[in-house]
Amino acid sequence: MKKNLLAISAVLASLLGAVNASASEEVITWTCQESKQFKTTGNTEKVRLTWESKSYDLERQTSLPGSLRYKNTNSGYDLVVLGNKAMLFNIKAGVRLADFCQTADMKSGKLPHLFAGAEPFVQN
Repeated sequence: MKKNLLAISAVLASLLGAVNASASEEVITWTCQESKQFKTTGNTEKVRLTWESKSYDLERQTSLPGSLRYKNTNSGYDLVVLGNKAMLFNIKAGVRLADFCQTADMKSGKLPHLFAGAEPFVQN
């Protein structure tokens, strides 16, 4: 009985720790043309995209120099981030969902937060 309670306690502690870790991630809001908006959390390798009240995990893909690309092949969501804007596509449907998306930092001339520490954007 004590072993079962200990095991359950360990599982609950790890779950609560995971919730707290994800809750501490900064949520970044991107505003786009045509009053569209999405949110992201994560880092340069993996991004969680929230679009129209649903969340999708996107993995970093190989992209052209000067850009970052994140894709979820199951959902079709494809986020392309350039120095001055981002675009969100649904490659399954073949449509651009949002264009000229920027964070507050980008609007003030800074690089997107996702570029921090990413090659080739690392400052020497």
